[in-house]
Amino acid sequence: MNELSININIAGRVYPITVTPGEEADLRSAGKLIQDKLQLYSEQFALRDNQDALAMFALEIANELQKTKNRGNLADAEIEKELNQTVQLLTPIQL
Repeated sequence: MNELSININIAGRVYPITVTPGEEADLRSAGKLIQDKLQLYSEQFALRDNQDALAMFALEIANELQKTKNRGNLADAEIEKELNQTVQLLTPIQL
């Protein structure tokens, strides 16, 4: 497998990462998203410490992940409910 060594700059630190060519664009995009959010938080809340901005971004990401999981659980429950209803409708039918 071909692997690339790239550097991602986050909060003034450079992180060397080994990736496949297919992962490179996503990781660079993720690094840019983090940098953009850190800058936004720093400006919006007058933060001087990158640690505070990183913590706020981590909380935002964790909250979005939790919402996504909850939506997935609701969707799974709805699908299960519909399947059970279908099974109940089909149970009396003999083939």
